Amino acid sequence: MSQPLKLLMPLRVPELAPSLGRIIVPRRLLDPWVPVDDIREELATRVLELGGEGRAAAAREGDGDARARVLEVTGRRAWAASWDHAVRRAGARVADALEAEITRTARQVRLPRRRLRRHLLSNAEKRAIVARLGTGGGPFVAALDELETTAARAADASVLEKEAHAAWQESLRTVARRLEAAWLASRPRWTRSANAGIPRSRGWPPGGHRSGRSSSSGFLSLLYSCGSA
Repeated sequence: MSQPLKLLMPLRVPELAPSLGRIIVPRRLLDPWVPVDDIREELATRVLELGGEGRAAAAREGDGDARARVLEVTGRRAWAASWDHAVRRAGARVADALEAEITRTARQVRLPRRRLRRHLLSNAEKRAIVARLGTGGGPFVAALDELETTAARAADASVLEKEAHAAWQESLRTVARRLEAAWLASRPRWTRSANAGIPRSRGWPPGGHRSGRSSSSGFLSLLYSCGSA
């Protein structure tokens, strides 16, 4: 006796823009010392493209591997790659801004270039900045874990298993909300810090000179609080 034909529930990728919140429409009281709006916009664009690719694949769901493609382009790897790329770009931007501030201060006190090179950031310190910016991503990673689980259930869900499909859709929205939270958690790392002092552990600034820009103080303090010095 043949088994009854199982009709799979069509996959429908939800709109993700409302869940991205302030990644799309930022609200802030202070301008960032390091400009990262282009990175934020790129992150938002990539997530919206991710959703669009998923919907395009869903429209071809009757064609062979299209169903698997929907789950792939909206899956853990795609989300994680988007976040990691944004964090690496932001970390590089912060490192460049720090080195520019260090160089500016060195010129003010006429520090020889040979001595200046000793004060520029090491590769380990640059990696520490990236790691620090990504510390708010814990809940985002947990949401990705849940997305993997619900995607596996939705992959084989029949038209009678609407709950599995709804759970997968909600997981996608949750991942978008957690991505917003991760981005906002990293935001204070590049916002002006008026009260932090410049650390002296590397003999900076040279000759006891203190830079007039408090933003540099905040970022240098942040860097050394990473334990990278």
